[in-house]
Amino acid sequence: MKAIYFAWVRERIGKPEEEIAPPAHVVTVGDLLSWLKGKGEEYEYAFENAQVIRVAMDKKHVRHDAKIEGAREIAFFPPMTGG
Repeated sequence: MKAIYFAWVRERIGKPEEEIAPPAHVVTVGDLLSWLKGKGEEYEYAFENAQVIRVAMDKKHVRHDAKIEGAREIAFFPPMTGG
């Protein structure tokens, strides 16, 4: 599946997107965030406060307990602020 990173998540990881292949035990968005956090120092920094990260799966916002099975694209957004 494709992972897309936005705003400071992208800046901290150092890339806008990548193809990922999570292992079978990664079932939910929350599992995916935990797994990504373990991919390296930059991911740990980007997802250090994972509960504030918003997630869209195939262009639809989902909760962290959503199952990722069959997803083609998952996007990660930091909290949005207005102005």
